[in-house]
Amino acid sequence: MKTIAIIPARGGSKRISEKNIQLLGELPLIAHSILYAKENSGIIDDIYVSTDDAEIKKTALQFGAKVIDRPKSLSGDLEPTVSALKHVLESIDTDVENVVLLQATNPLRPENLLQEAFNKFEKENKDSLFTVSRNHQKFGKIMDNKFQPFNYTFGQRSQDLEPLFFENGLLYITKSSLILNDIIISENAFPFEVNHIFAQVDIDTPEDLEYARYLYKKQ
Repeated sequence: MKTIAIIPARGGSKRISEKNIQLLGELPLIAHSILYAKENSGIIDDIYVSTDDAEIKKTALQFGAKVIDRPKSLSGDLEPTVSALKHVLESIDTDVENVVLLQATNPLRPENLLQEAFNKFEKENKDSLFTVSRNHQKFGKIMDNKFQPFNYTFGQRSQDLEPLFFENGLLYITKSSLILNDIIISENAFPFEVNHIFAQVDIDTPEDLEYARYLYKKQ
């Protein structure tokens, strides 16, 4: 039974034109995730890009990924990611045990992240795993024009905050059987902690892309 990587990359981005093939360094954005999967060939047997866009398809094939043409019905702004993953599994004629989801918009990942995460996934015998990072910000709500702290009290030091974590999107590992039931993160999913500057990169706006380019050049 195989472990495959799936990289969903639809066209039609509104905030950044042709976002998934914008350059990050000398490479198109999507190429970073394809090459990361290739570097982990000891874990990943095949790499699939799911797209509805001809230029993304051309780029993915150029960098050695297999491409599954995503129908327009699964390519809308409100369509959940799991539908693209499920469509890939239903479109290929192979037995898949695990799916590694790599999002093109999270192109920078620590070198050993997948190996360490996959080892934990197998050791813990979970049906899914996703990466998280610790939050160090002070959050609150504004109600009736008053700020109400959520995770701290006024005057409390940041280093004394109760630990809270956010889903950083660097990678997900899920049993294919879950995805076929429209689930990526199960109730017993293992939260794999990653406290690295790359966890702050999730490209949605032009400013996000500029920040990624800055980090890529610096790192």
